[in-house]
Amino acid sequence: MPYLYRDSKPRPAAHPGGARATHSSGKGYEELKRECLRRGVLFEDSDFPACNSSLFFSENPPIPFVWKRPGDIVKDPKFILSGATRTDICQGDLGDCWLLAAIASLTLNEKTLARVVPLDQNFGPDYAGIFHFQFWQHNEWLDVVIDDRLPTFKGRLVFLHSAELNEFWSALLEKAYAKLNGSYESLKGGSTIEAMEDFTGGIGEMYDVKAAPDNFYEILEKALKRCSMVGCSIDTSSAAESEARTPFGLVKGHAYSVTGIEEVSYRGRQVQLIRIRNPWGQVEWSGPWSDNSPEWRSVSPSEQRRLSQAARDDGEFWMKFEDFKVHFDKVEICNLTPDALEDSTAHKWEVTIHQGSWVRGATAGGCRNFLETFWTNPQIKLHLTEKDDGQDDCTFIAALMQKGRRKLKKLGAEMLTIGYSIYESPGRDGHLGKDFFRYHPSKARSKTYINLREVSHRFKLPPGDYILIPTTFEPHQEADFCLRIFSEKKAITEDLDENVAIDLPEPLHPTPSPQETEEEKQFRALFEQISGKDMEISAEELEYVLNSVLKKTKNIKFKNLSLISCRNIISLMDTSGNGKLEFSEFKIFWDKMKKWISIFLQFDFDKSGSMSSYELRGALKAAGYQLNNYLLQLIVLRYSDEQFQIEFDDFLNCLIRLENASRVFQALSAKNKEFINLNIGE
Repeated sequence: MPYLYRDSKPRPAAHPGGARATHSSGKGYEELKRECLRRGVLFEDSDFPACNSSLFFSENPPIPFVWKRPGDIVKDPKFILSGATRTDICQGDLGDCWLLAAIASLTLNEKTLARVVPLDQNFGPDYAGIFHFQFWQHNEWLDVVIDDRLPTFKGRLVFLHSAELNEFWSALLEKAYAKLNGSYESLKGGSTIEAMEDFTGGIGEMYDVKAAPDNFYEILEKALKRCSMVGCSIDTSSAAESEARTPFGLVKGHAYSVTGIEEVSYRGRQVQLIRIRNPWGQVEWSGPWSDNSPEWRSVSPSEQRRLSQAARDDGEFWMKFEDFKVHFDKVEICNLTPDALEDSTAHKWEVTIHQGSWVRGATAGGCRNFLETFWTNPQIKLHLTEKDDGQDDCTFIAALMQKGRRKLKKLGAEMLTIGYSIYESPGRDGHLGKDFFRYHPSKARSKTYINLREVSHRFKLPPGDYILIPTTFEPHQEADFCLRIFSEKKAITEDLDENVAIDLPEPLHPTPSPQETEEEKQFRALFEQISGKDMEISAEELEYVLNSVLKKTKNIKFKNLSLISCRNIISLMDTSGNGKLEFSEFKIFWDKMKKWISIFLQFDFDKSGSMSSYELRGALKAAGYQLNNYLLQLIVLRYSDEQFQIEFDDFLNCLIRLENASRVFQALSAKNKEFINLNIGE
């Protein structure tokens, strides 16, 4: 008798109207600040204490850090001095240039900056040693509070600092971001686009400069005009090249921010220039159009003022765009909207969000190279219903993000290699099986599998239904993920998961049989031998009976059934409630057992006596249980071993638990509804 449970739905995109407080006390910034002012104390953040664990997780600090508040460092501290600008970003002794490049880009957009860095904070009369910043994380805006104790050495800030010694907004922002990710050390190494997205909730796009489109200058120009955040870098061929300097003063493997792009009149012709900033606050390009290059002598003073050109060793420099394409390799753009930078028109984009997980042994199937497990990955159905205006196809962006990996660094986690494939839908509901992917090629896929936090790509496909499969490259790799789908026209997305349905026959009641089969006669003889005249056996006796029979059965390589399994069998079949099994009850169970053995052998493909946990979905479905990903993951965690194998004894216990649960639900469900109400006794 089938009955269903409700399934989850995709979530809408988050809006930056109100950020969620994240402090362990449950209190927000304003409440915490009021408490400190009322008590006359300075805030001390117990969630991110001023100690070594907030700095490093893999080593002790190389120097004796002293945590100091800004007022202990300078006499007249300011939160922001004469506006927050890109020159306020000077890198310290932490390898987080990727973050600093993003912060420098953040200062170019006052509205976006004010969202991340609330500007009504200061060291004035209501100072309480508490500050807050807001970040986007996986479709949610978070408000992160910190105290203002900063790591120093010999009275100077060790990490990010402003060129102005009494300005502290950038150092406090870095601390809040370190808290969000677990420690300062967690910020070592990363991609600029990661921080850009955390500052905006925007969508990232990557360009290989050497293979960029012909209109790449116009793309970057439009990006900056739209207040997109832009970063760039030079590839390294080995770890030894990291932060190596080129003959022209550029740094390999280092994150730069793009802060401007302009044309300048030079000797009667227009020259395309691009402005780059090194977050170190020093070390600049020394080639043509650098700060002191002779080219500037042929540019009028008014043009130089327009370009804010000044020969300062501040890490910012101009260079010819053609030279930029020669010397740089990668450009990262974070768009506040997904509008294509090649397009001159703006659109209203529809956004849907899917949160999911790759669980080892259940839904961590790896890429298409691993067909035996690929089909077990989460599957998302995408309905493209309307063509783009004046076009035959539908445009959408699929952005797959792995969640929380930076915070898990202290546990040894690294960014996984991720990507996705897109297939045309066969037009049926439910999770697609292995054979579908065996015989159907993908319609589209991510450009590459890469170990970045997010992989995104823009597609144009005809209207229709498609299945998107987000995966790690290797199977058995666990992570949570967030999939964002941006579409120009309304697109409908849904998890292609199974509705929970259980289709079992009504429980049979013992009835006398007019004539026993040969198998039943053998069981009766064994029963009488063990039980005596009452023809009832205990769990210990049932264990002996079943294992005796299974040992004599051909093609079965099972290990012995456990005593716990036999107790569970009795709890399932014992209608009298005396803790024993009558012969008539045993006969009914044996019919179930034969069916379950047959199913297990069907899915034990290598005939090893155990079944891959990735095959459990199909095995349970054959037994009458259609489960969604969430329930399947829980069952795999409970019943599979470290090699993702399930022994028959565990498979048997799983089926018994499921049948018991379904019987209870059926008994308490009025008219087979989807929900039941339970009191504490039930």
